[in-house]
Amino acid sequence: MKLKIIKGENMRTEYDFSKMKGRHNPYAAKLKKPVTMRISSDVIAYFKNLAAETDVPYQILINMYLRDCVNAHRKVAWVR
Repeated sequence: MKLKIIKGENMRTEYDFSKMKGRHNPYAAKLKKPVTMRISSDVIAYFKNLAAETDVPYQILINMYLRDCVNAHRKVAWVR
């Protein structure tokens, strides 16, 4: 099937986006922040293995786990 473009049915001139300037997403900075952390190699291995099983990147799994802790208001239990 061949498409036929009829003159007059093209995009209107008032929809000319050629001079439009791009805008940054104002919410992008609030979404996620890059951080540098020292995490034990066994913890990283755990999440990487879980990532291989679930086909979800390990960074997302770590973020999901931390998000769950935030939502549940979990506190660290210090054992002496």
